[in-house]
Amino acid sequence: MAAQSVASTAICTCIYGTGPMPLNATSAPTVLIEGKPAATIMDFAPAANVPPFVICNSPSNPASVAAKAVGLSAPCTPALTAPWIPGQPKVLIKGKPALTNTCKLVCALGGPTPVVSITNPGTTHTQYS
Repeated sequence: MAAQSVASTAICTCIYGTGPMPLNATSAPTVLIEGKPAATIMDFAPAANVPPFVICNSPSNPASVAAKAVGLSAPCTPALTAPWIPGQPKVLIKGKPALTNTCKLVCALGGPTPVVSITNPGTTHTQYS
């Protein structure tokens, strides 16, 4: 099955966040896919590439647990420390594997399994097989 290419403005979600947010692809800004900067697995920097998902509801996030204990909510501050996985190793963009719609990110505040995914790749025609 072919994977969809991902470009800047793709929509990402976190299973513990309260809002979808756009990806900002900066690792290869001069390489365009469907008129937008192409995304690679290295587009994972918190804030710069992956914005906060509004409110964090993760039971692994101490700030979220403490806020809920007093009837409040904690803002999302992604703790992303590794690139998107698995990427598309057959397609390199400026030497980095391309990001696809099947890739995921691990957030240290969300636990050991990937919690961030791409719900809209920001492209409609470009696929990798």
